[in-house]
Amino acid sequence: MTGSEFSMRFFKIASSLLLGLKLATWTLSSPGLAQDKRQNAPGEFDFYVLSLSWSPSFCEASSERGSSGRNTRTQCGGRPYSFVVHGLWPQYDRGFPNYCQQPAPRLERNLMVSMLDLMPAPGLIYNEWDKHGTCSGLSQRAYFEMIRKARAAVKIPADYLDLADPKTVAPAEIEEAFIKANPGLSSTAIAVTCDSRRLSEVRICMSKDLQFRACEEIDRRACRRDTVVMPPVRGG
Repeated sequence: MTGSEFSMRFFKIASSLLLGLKLATWTLSSPGLAQDKRQNAPGEFDFYVLSLSWSPSFCEASSERGSSGRNTRTQCGGRPYSFVVHGLWPQYDRGFPNYCQQPAPRLERNLMVSMLDLMPAPGLIYNEWDKHGTCSGLSQRAYFEMIRKARAAVKIPADYLDLADPKTVAPAEIEEAFIKANPGLSSTAIAVTCDSRRLSEVRICMSKDLQFRACEEIDRRACRRDTVVMPPVRGG
């Protein structure tokens, strides 16, 4: 083998090793990457997660950060909200798809406006379509109709509809209240999330036809604090 042939062979080997290292690093640093062989194929998923955000926690945290953007003003500056829809997320049994069409088809503005009663922040609605709706395999209108049906299938416990004072509560107590209010919902199909001290979300797992179903991976990411604070619902 001549010197030039050796150099060329060495260059090819080194290039291949470097490319493999870059791909491995990119995979490890991409937590949103689907952990499933279907790899973000629209409509190919196992179940949904309906994520219900406790709006007073979002507004309180936004105030502490000094956030005053349009989304914050829309959600926190007008009518009072208790639980609002964060999203309806297609899931794999392990991992989840996201951004299944890039670029995503632009969401129609009138459709966004029609969802503000459930998701009172325009930026949130646009993002949910781009990140999650494109993975549903549904049209824009059908996806947001599915969100509305999923929300209608879940009854909010009466104690949380108009909370007048701060409430300190165990995550398990929140789960129990939802289970009691929703026949067929079990502890294996619901998870509560939190920040450092406040309730963040209640996440409910549903089949593609919106029946409650178990979801071990969602439950493993649940809040592990003994208690969380629920800031009260406030008017504008």
